Amino acid sequence: MIYPFKFLRIGKYSCAVLSVSTLLFSCNSPKKQREIVLFESYCATCHITPDMNSLPKDIWSEKILPEMGARLGIRDSGYNPYKGLPFVEMEAVIKTGIFPDKPMLDKTDWELLKAYIIANAPDSLEAGTGSSSPLELSQFTPNRITLDSTKGTMFTYMEFEKAPERLLLGDIYGNLSEYDFSDKQNRRIGRFGSPVVSVGKDGENMLVTAIGSIRPSELNTGRMFQVNPDTIKVIPEALHRPVHVLAHDFDKDGINELIVSEFGDIKGQLSLLKKSTENGAYTKHGLLYQPGIIKVELRDMNRDGNEDLVVLTAQGDEGITILYNEKDLKFRPEKVIRFSPVYGTSGFQLIDYDHDGDDDLITVHGDNADKSFVPKPYHGMRIHINDGKNRFTEAYFYPLNGATGLEALDFDGDGDVDIALVASFPDYHNKPDFSFVYLENKNELNFNFSENTFKDSTIGRWFLIDTGDVDYDGDVDIILSSFTYAFTPVPQSFSDKWNGENVDIMLLLNNLN
Repeated sequence: MIYPFKFLRIGKYSCAVLSVSTLLFSCNSPKKQREIVLFESYCATCHITPDMNSLPKDIWSEKILPEMGARLGIRDSGYNPYKGLPFVEMEAVIKTGIFPDKPMLDKTDWELLKAYIIANAPDSLEAGTGSSSPLELSQFTPNRITLDSTKGTMFTYMEFEKAPERLLLGDIYGNLSEYDFSDKQNRRIGRFGSPVVSVGKDGENMLVTAIGSIRPSELNTGRMFQVNPDTIKVIPEALHRPVHVLAHDFDKDGINELIVSEFGDIKGQLSLLKKSTENGAYTKHGLLYQPGIIKVELRDMNRDGNEDLVVLTAQGDEGITILYNEKDLKFRPEKVIRFSPVYGTSGFQLIDYDHDGDDDLITVHGDNADKSFVPKPYHGMRIHINDGKNRFTEAYFYPLNGATGLEALDFDGDGDVDIALVASFPDYHNKPDFSFVYLENKNELNFNFSENTFKDSTIGRWFLIDTGDVDYDGDVDIILSSFTYAFTPVPQSFSDKWNGENVDIMLLLNNLN
């Protein structure tokens, strides 16, 4: 999926193996047919049961079921999960035990389960709803920025910093640079060996995270670096495709702990790195063992005076987990939202949408860089309202094919929350203009938004989004970066346009002031 690396992931739909005793118990139920029990049992152990209508027959039969069979120890139709892997990668995958040597399901039951899914899955997916043509964006004025003459744009990280004011940019080649909007110069800070996907602060030092492998991998080749004006120091801890890091002094000893989102692939985890006061070495502790951890936000969710961790996970068991801080570097996890494993959850933001004093959640879903590239009607943006006890209810859904990033705040100064969205995987054949959408809030109680985009919004493949007062006029501008890496099929006309226009950054200047 992407992201928000600000990074690229490959989603997982396959199911884990259920214990035989549980399956036998379920199959003895006289109320359900055996194929239904098989589907519900084998597809609900590592994530919520997917709706068979969420993917078309051909995707189920050609992509999902062969992988699912392999995870049950069944090599169906000659499918080889290790095909094309180098030896060292194959060895790492084998060690996970994800693909058993012996079948965990009777062949007859496997054929029954397959036939049931294929018989009930749709031939195709319905088109998403929403308007056919957005309004022309008037709140913002677009400004194109081209940083160099190289065709194509490969930014895997982007963030606007207020002090010093600069735009930090990381790319697929491992470069980290800073762009100054005043003198229009882009200066390289350093090169870090693999795609830069996150930059944080640890006191006076920058924490630069390089993912290692941008493609799915079980190898721990990710690295973190401490960067200051004089030196670049490697933190000697091998990480499994890290995509986000934050520093915070949880135990109040004057030294920041590092919270690292190791996205991983088959395996992954949320890690806490504790620094020794004696030799400066780090000790690693696992907080949440789950692949697909994308991003963490600090917030006191239960108002006990301690900073909790709000964690977004994808890669199968998609959702939001709150890790409540119980002091002494101990955290209690509670999953507060779960999504279907086909949603492609890509980002979230905590914001008090309804102005009642607690944090609500806005999420985006649309990673389509996996086994199925078809537009999906359940992709889009969702607003989840908090009841004050961290119980969230989905109150609004805005359909947007391939939605991958958002920024929510009061852009127009009228007191309500507006939402800017990017879609890295829009429906290029039917709705290509919906790669960026600005939702102006017209009535927050009724969730009434107007859809807006800018002219020629298809001149880049918008991947990352951030905000900041770039022109120092007192309002908040929007910054988009392009990523033209060919991770999914797109019409050739768009690839030609991106290379021809060569737009690296789109700056949307707010016209409020």
